[in-house]
Amino acid sequence: MATIKDVAREAGVSVASVSRALNGHRGVTPETTARIREIAARLRYVPHVAARSLITRRTHTIGALLPDLHGEFFSELIRGIDQAARARGLHLLVSSSHDSSEEAAAAMRAMQGRVDGLLILSPRMDAAFLHANLPEQLPTVLLNSAVRDPAYRTLNIDDYAGAHAMTRHLLRTGHPQVTFIGGPAGNFDAQERERGYRDAMAQHAPGVTPDVVPGDFNEESGHAAAIALLQREVRPRAVFAANDMMAVGCMYAFKDAGLRIPQDIALAGFDDIPIARYLTPPLTTVHVRIADLGRSALERLAGQLDPGEPPGDLANTLDCEVVVRSSCGADLTIASPA
Repeated sequence: MATIKDVAREAGVSVASVSRALNGHRGVTPETTARIREIAARLRYVPHVAARSLITRRTHTIGALLPDLHGEFFSELIRGIDQAARARGLHLLVSSSHDSSEEAAAAMRAMQGRVDGLLILSPRMDAAFLHANLPEQLPTVLLNSAVRDPAYRTLNIDDYAGAHAMTRHLLRTGHPQVTFIGGPAGNFDAQERERGYRDAMAQHAPGVTPDVVPGDFNEESGHAAAIALLQREVRPRAVFAANDMMAVGCMYAFKDAGLRIPQDIALAGFDDIPIARYLTPPLTTVHVRIADLGRSALERLAGQLDPGEPPGDLANTLDCEVVVRSSCGADLTIASPA
């Protein structure tokens, strides 16, 4: 394998000149740069990234630690992160914690020294866990996290406002009660969405007891929750699933039981994953700009890596909005802002 010294010898220049030419730095004439690049290509010289990292102390790689990689939410989130990273010449290293604190800690240790910064989406982590497993000098941005610590910047979805607005919309559509399918215990997103639901019920349906069914943010738990609801003596008229994947599971169970949506039972979700608009009927949901969440998180992290970019505030929240489609039985000309 050719080395940088081979390229320098062939071109009749110093190793430093080869490095400057191949990295686009000043100090080498255009003619010499062209000659060096032609020789490097002919010799099939590939720069040694690890050696360069030792000099620059940069890997030009960003780590992303997610609780899971399955499902449209995470694919959209990764797409947004990757697009923003590529625009800055950065590469992306992705790992999953499988919603396990032990695996999250192992992934963090594995990424140390390999990434310049880290994006973490793990709604169960607290500040003590982060301090115990992350080097203090590693720039980090947390997504959808309850952590409020000056060592970490945070970017959250406004889960509370979105769930509050959706519950209000379903009640105003004419449903006297709304059943809520919650998310995993201890999950910050799930807690905020349930809190928004409960507060909206108290405000807009006083005297009506909130009806919460457990879920786990996946299709299987949505399907199981729907089966449990169908076995009740009095079937609910409106169901609000805390994410779209559970709503998909619900829709399948309701249709399998011969129910019509929304004529027999109204259904709504949260996230607005790409498939939501193509379901039959199209799913009413809370629209989250998922790819923008990833892009914005990467930009905040880049602000910590590059002194020339504004780092952004320590904590920020992205707005979301209700998207009215056929599954809730509302007049589609009516839009409900979050």
